[in-house]
Amino acid sequence: MTEFFPGFDQRRIETSGANINLVAGGRGPPLLLLHGYPQTHLMWRKLAPRLAAEFTVVAPDLRGYGDSSKPPAGPDNLNYSKRALAQDQVETMAALGFERFMVAGHDRGARVAHRLARDHAERVERLALLDIVPTLYRFETMDQKAATSSYHWFFLIQPGGLPERLIGAEPEFFLRSMLRDPAVFGPEIFAEYLRCFKNAETIRATCDEYRAGASIDLEHDRADRGRRLTMPLLVLWGQRSSQGSGYDVLAVWRDHAETVSGQPIPSGHFLAEEAPEETYLALSGFFRGKSA
Repeated sequence: MTEFFPGFDQRRIETSGANINLVAGGRGPPLLLLHGYPQTHLMWRKLAPRLAAEFTVVAPDLRGYGDSSKPPAGPDNLNYSKRALAQDQVETMAALGFERFMVAGHDRGARVAHRLARDHAERVERLALLDIVPTLYRFETMDQKAATSSYHWFFLIQPGGLPERLIGAEPEFFLRSMLRDPAVFGPEIFAEYLRCFKNAETIRATCDEYRAGASIDLEHDRADRGRRLTMPLLVLWGQRSSQGSGYDVLAVWRDHAETVSGQPIPSGHFLAEEAPEETYLALSGFFRGKSA
């Protein structure tokens, strides 16, 4: 969908574990943008062309999502651990000539970005995380309100093909329910999200990614407990999202990183699509060094 990214090129990069589809464009310092569930790199369409005036922007589809490859989960869901997905991005950026870069991630992409910053701190100059608190913290503090708003965390991890079978029976209905307000995205954008999401292998792979989030990822997070990120961190959250209404987001992240700044965005969960102007200004200013 390069028509939504004027001046960008579409590329495919072979990593040690996957084949990654991406768009890249712009000039200036490298900036990696990572999307969330149940979307693709298309979620950055309102921000990436503007950011490309200041940065070299790389927007991939995560392993298992969009038009990137969808390998088997492997033992302990290891192939969909955030560690594996982060390694994809390190190798992708290196293949493009970038050994050190800035990163912004939303939702599942933010969880990949968080792990990337932990495993490869020397590569990450600045980090922005959109509408998440740390995975381990969320599981350990989950209450009825959080579980209700994020029921899919527990549905998608069920074994034996249960979520794959149920989602596969009505993928459009499920996608609409996850996007909450499809009118925000428009029919053409929704159709592109659906094209990717209704693929049976995408459904399977994204369930595997959530299974990894509730298993191997927690082991990795427990091993890092108490170790704080050292690069500047920006956290943004939607005022109407379950993250924004459920947590003191800045306080949570200050237990996990040394230098934290952030602000609420007047939106629901999908900041970059619901409030692109406010999200762009916050990200642009942060990556230009205007805050934290």
